[in-house]
Amino acid sequence: MQDKITAEKIEKYFDLTTRALKEVKKNIIKGREKYAREIIEMVENYLSDARHFEKKGDFVNAFAALNYAHGWIDAGVRLDVFDVHDSKLFTVK
Repeated sequence: MQDKITAEKIEKYFDLTTRALKEVKKNIIKGREKYAREIIEMVENYLSDARHFEKKGDFVNAFAALNYAHGWIDAGVRLDVFDVHDSKLFTVK
């Protein structure tokens, strides 16, 4: 059972979300650019918040911010804003 948020876990999720963000930026569905910009901005803001919390040693809030960031990405995928299919990076249909 894992009951601790470690630095390694934080880095794992930073890597996952950063890779997912890079993919969605390259795969915006035509006509959905406005929504994509809004989602990408929120993801980048939450990633920045996560780094801030991580630097303070606040892994709980860093992990929470990372989960919000990735949640925004997955919402965009499910709402057909991004055309991606990698089930390891995204919750795909």
